[in-house]
Amino acid sequence: MTETHPGAALRVAMIGHGFMGAAHSQGWRVAPRFFDLPLEPEMAVVVGRDAAKTEASARKWGWAEAATDWREVIARDDIDVVDIVTPGDTHAEIALAALAAGKHVLCEKPLANTVTEAEEMTAAADRAAAAGVRSMVGFTYRRVPATTFARDMVAAGRIGRIRQVRAEYLQDWLMDAEAPLTWRMQKDRAGSGALGDIGAHAIDLTEYITGQRVTTVSGIIETLVTERPLLGEGQGLSGTASTERGAVTVDDLALFTGRLSGGALASFEATRFRTGRKNALRIEISGSTGAIAFDLERLNELEYYDATQPETELGFRRILVTEHDHPYLAPWWPTGHMLGYEHGFSHQVFDFVTAIADGTQPHPSFEDGLHVQRVLDAVERSSASGSTWMPTDA
Repeated sequence: MTETHPGAALRVAMIGHGFMGAAHSQGWRVAPRFFDLPLEPEMAVVVGRDAAKTEASARKWGWAEAATDWREVIARDDIDVVDIVTPGDTHAEIALAALAAGKHVLCEKPLANTVTEAEEMTAAADRAAAAGVRSMVGFTYRRVPATTFARDMVAAGRIGRIRQVRAEYLQDWLMDAEAPLTWRMQKDRAGSGALGDIGAHAIDLTEYITGQRVTTVSGIIETLVTERPLLGEGQGLSGTASTERGAVTVDDLALFTGRLSGGALASFEATRFRTGRKNALRIEISGSTGAIAFDLERLNELEYYDATQPETELGFRRILVTEHDHPYLAPWWPTGHMLGYEHGFSHQVFDFVTAIADGTQPHPSFEDGLHVQRVLDAVERSSASGSTWMPTDA
């Protein structure tokens, strides 16, 4: 592993450069300009399969180099961090190689495509940690200031004993049955559909805010559109599809119930077919003395209900999470100047780099990612068995 010292450079290689690559690039660029980081990230190289597209991405986002062979990049002595933003079918191979080479690893969620892959990655991360190599999963919604503040309020007992949770991630971008088939709709590339892509966020955020884990699940998954037009050569999501069609091999909708380790029941929904909902990650936690609710489409706010108040004063009230005393907000703008989706990636860089410098385990860890993978797997097994209750540690 490359030695790191306070104030030293931390040279980053990012594998992949699509949608998540843009978001992570933004995080690596912006975080050092607002946060006082103990190490200075350097955007050393971005890696992609298409040389021309990767070169264009490097120029656009400020990476010093572009490359097409991730194995050669990982083998370089001047690379300290490997940031994995590729489709799920490549996470395990890249992460295992990077950890074996002594590189710190940030891997997008879900951690892998299967429980077996996630177990291998977690074991490798544990071995690497003994040599000071750090690893983390990119569940970035933990780093929205409002969700972090919700976690703090729950931990402080502001809603009492948790009794019930409702978590849902609602999108409608696949409503058009003629939208072309992409890698996110192919199980061999993505691992699962709405369940793993966005349902994983609902699971992780529930566990993060409540401080509890999902122990058993019962659910059903459904593919609402079973085939779609294939993309023509060189076309993207907005391109015109070809006349050929291919099978959709992942779910479009997942509905499941879970039991939390503290005893409460939780209901979950993940869908790409909720008409009119663009990116609604919602969670409401009901307790014995209050409740708290968050909606990503209003990400600078929380709703809070204090059941200890007089009957004449009861009702959910809005908390605007933009004060400098709120999590992550001190380096940013004056009170009331809103943050957006991209800011979570700067907070992710801040936490990851700080943990590397401090020699501590960043969270969510690969073990956390493995647990979420087991929950996803349990939901799929439950659906296949007719909604039987399944333990998440089986």
